Amino acid sequence: MAARKDAAAYGSPIQCYFLLFLYVFSVFLRTIGSANLLYTRSDLMDIGKQHQTSVSDDFFYMHDIPAEIARPAGSPWLVVGTRRRRRRRRERKQKRGRRSGAMLRLKSQPHKPPLPSLYVANARSLAHKMDYLQLQLANNRYVRDCCVMIITESWLHPGIPDASMQLAGRTLLRWDRTKDSGKSRGGGLCVYIHNNWCNNGTIINNFCSPDLEYMTVRCRPFLLPREFTVVIVTAVYIPPDANTNKALSLLLNIINEHQRAHPDGVHVIAGDFNRANLKTVLPNFYQHVKCATRGENTLDHVYTNIKHAYRAIPLPHLGQSDHLSLLLPPTYTPLRRSRRPITKTITTWPDDALSRLQDCFEQTDWNLFHHQELETHTSTVLDYVKFCIGNVTVDKSIRVFPNQKPWMTTQVCKLLKARDAAFRSGDRALYRAARADLRKGVKKAKLDHRRIIEAHLSSNNTREVWKGIHDITNYRGCQVTADHLSAALAEELNNYFARFEAPNQQNSAAPPPPSIPSCSTPPSSPSPVMPLTVTEDDVRKALLAVNPRKAAGPDGVPGKVLRACAPQLAPILTEIFNLSLAQAVIPSCLKSATIIPVPKKSPISSLNDYRPVALTPVIMKCFERLVLQHINDHLPPDLDPHQFAYRTNRSTEDAIALALHAALSHLEEQQSYVRMLFVDYSSAFNTIIPDILIRKLDTIGLPPLTCAWIKDFLTDRPQAVRLGPHLSPTRTLSTGSPQGCVLSPLLYCLYTYDCSPQHDSNLIVKFADDTTVVGLISKGDEAAYREEVLKLAAWCSDNNLALNTKKTKEIIVDFRRHSTDPAPLYINGERVERVHTFRFLGVVLSNNISWTENITEVIKKAQQRLHFLRVLRKHNLDPSLLTTFYRTSIERLLTYCITVWYGSCTMADRERLQRVVKAAQRIIGSPLPSLSDIYSSRCLGRAGKIIKDSSHPGSGLFDLLPSGRRYRCIRSRTNRLKNSFFPKAITILNSHMHGH
Repeated sequence: MAARKDAAAYGSPIQCYFLLFLYVFSVFLRTIGSANLLYTRSDLMDIGKQHQTSVSDDFFYMHDIPAEIARPAGSPWLVVGTRRRRRRRRERKQKRGRRSGAMLRLKSQPHKPPLPSLYVANARSLAHKMDYLQLQLANNRYVRDCCVMIITESWLHPGIPDASMQLAGRTLLRWDRTKDSGKSRGGGLCVYIHNNWCNNGTIINNFCSPDLEYMTVRCRPFLLPREFTVVIVTAVYIPPDANTNKALSLLLNIINEHQRAHPDGVHVIAGDFNRANLKTVLPNFYQHVKCATRGENTLDHVYTNIKHAYRAIPLPHLGQSDHLSLLLPPTYTPLRRSRRPITKTITTWPDDALSRLQDCFEQTDWNLFHHQELETHTSTVLDYVKFCIGNVTVDKSIRVFPNQKPWMTTQVCKLLKARDAAFRSGDRALYRAARADLRKGVKKAKLDHRRIIEAHLSSNNTREVWKGIHDITNYRGCQVTADHLSAALAEELNNYFARFEAPNQQNSAAPPPPSIPSCSTPPSSPSPVMPLTVTEDDVRKALLAVNPRKAAGPDGVPGKVLRACAPQLAPILTEIFNLSLAQAVIPSCLKSATIIPVPKKSPISSLNDYRPVALTPVIMKCFERLVLQHINDHLPPDLDPHQFAYRTNRSTEDAIALALHAALSHLEEQQSYVRMLFVDYSSAFNTIIPDILIRKLDTIGLPPLTCAWIKDFLTDRPQAVRLGPHLSPTRTLSTGSPQGCVLSPLLYCLYTYDCSPQHDSNLIVKFADDTTVVGLISKGDEAAYREEVLKLAAWCSDNNLALNTKKTKEIIVDFRRHSTDPAPLYINGERVERVHTFRFLGVVLSNNISWTENITEVIKKAQQRLHFLRVLRKHNLDPSLLTTFYRTSIERLLTYCITVWYGSCTMADRERLQRVVKAAQRIIGSPLPSLSDIYSSRCLGRAGKIIKDSSHPGSGLFDLLPSGRRYRCIRSRTNRLKNSFFPKAITILNSHMHGH
């Protein structure tokens, strides 16, 4: 009975409803409580910081936390870092990791690269390897998205249709081997163009012979950097048994035609070259395959006319092919990304600016600027001139883009914006009209620019010619990039250029010799020699001879003002010059110099890679020219005959010819050899000690007052370095002579005139600071040569010239059959490096007197200049103007010192040189003189000038016979001497005299 009552109680509806109500109510409270309990990050951080207990082992054990991530027992629950919170990835502007490589850039935009990605393979029967090729396309996304695929040795024939060789999404272009090859099978070329990169690939040239097969495809892709106009791809196959010289000659002709038609295009030459090397005929092209493609040999090459254009990645063989496949992703950076736009301030001259200046100076009363102090007088006059210039000129700020075409004018930019606006509007008629206007505007701008270039070339002004060439071709030399310019670097360079100042301060503290007057004040006793004076007419002529484009120095007075206002400024400048000469004092404002660091090479690796070029006031340059003429009048004509720089009827050609004649004449003897030491000085012009120079000038016979003026010119010179917009603090120097001054070359030659050989078996040839010691060794006796080198090192130490042993090189010319390696040469304890070739005054000289390497470098530079000629031809310039450019740029390069080396070079080298002339002749379309004719005329003209100059060191080699009809020939036992300059010149001279 009781059990039934309990069961009824448990199962009563009232109790069930009550329990259900409690359950629903508890869930409702839990929901409300969870909804209202909101914690921010700061709240949780505060709770964690207030928690006093530490982490225990039981907590991790109870909650099954792995030991790898569990904190050690006793550590706090919450650790707050002291560093700044790391942002989430979506908050970052730049993602972490390496995402800027060539492969990643290609992965992000596979069909919009700056240059087409390439795939090169030697198939050896492509029809049997289509499955392997498609498998590689399926498994390698880079090959699948490759823009251009070049297949050599396709072994296809007309019986194989194109449909069986097609690849999805690509255009097939093929050239099968023909009967002209002399072979029935093999060979063949195929090129696949990805349709997402370019859909207008066209075969423009093809060729098949036993020595060469090639096919040229022209592509105009959807996207190409502005500096390029088209992509020319040439697939090449040269059989292993081919005549490589003939094949390369044929290939050179067709590449020259393509470059002439598309001078601004990208030229890619790729394929199987086997034993051939395209750089032997096209040294200005770059080979991008550095890895072996068959065994240990690199048989597959890829050449382009762009440096650092590609990086080659080897891939597995295509089926059973014996060549590796190659993937070449582009590594070229467009100009707009590699170079930032430059913002610079230019000074514009209105049309009436110069006439207003002339009127201003005409009405100026220069007597108001007179002052007892010459420094104050000169600075006041210059400040007034600069103030007047500022009143008539206007400064503007402009931006220069690296990839902007030279014919892009403001009007063309407006038409371009109008075309883009019409395109966005959707109006087809408006867009068609805007596009036609843009096309007409571009054509007119190009025509106007061509007329400007023609005017430059017609003016025979070298500066204007090269300015026009730079504008058309966008050629730029080695420049300092804006990313590396800083005020700290400018100050560091100024201290580096002044590193030779400390020794001179000690030397200058010593009293001057009694025979030299003090340079701070003029001599107290009357000098028997009258001081130098200049006339107003001389000053006016000097000002009129100023180059109007000459950059202004630290004084801010440009050359165009001095030339235009020469009659107005000549009186006051004549007065200043005469006061300076009478007092032997030069105002510091005229001696100040702004050093412009010019890079010697690119890229820059050290401070020594900058050459300090001084920018001095143009007025001071005119003053120096007047003093230079006065110094030359007091110099003896036979002073230092083996110094070939800065003298009339002397050149590098004479210096090289004389050194080689001495060496080759000595090598005619038995058991003889020659050691040639090429001495290098560290900043030779910057190490001149004024006191030492003045003693030498006094010995030569210059007037004491002139010596005192020269010393003041070299001492207490303010100097600062300008690096872009940054100017370093000024330093005052009393050592050296600035590079860029008119007097500096002559003063250096006078400083080194007493450096002469002590032994007859040695010869010292000098061209400015380039010094060469020629040691004529007989029967292994080197005592005189080694003693000469020791005396030279001692002379350098006495004259404060820093001899750089690391850059000093030596060449040994030895043609003995049983020659032994001579003992090394040491200078100041350092061993002199012995080399096989050396660039001697711009000519590559080798130890076997071979000129092949010199000719290779000449051809490489000439090929680059041919590019400029093609660009000019593309602008439809007149052939006569193209011939002028060829003579001033390419022919001058090919014929530099031609009388020295052309007679001794091989016939193969002469053909290589003449090939460049023929290429230029085809570009111009008119005949050009051959190099052999130029060589003969140059030898004849040079011989005539030497004969007329009795002070020339080589004049004694031209000995006229008693008959007066011929010159005595130089006897020679070998062709080395017979084909050198002096024997050849005499032979040509005698033939010319006999012909007349």
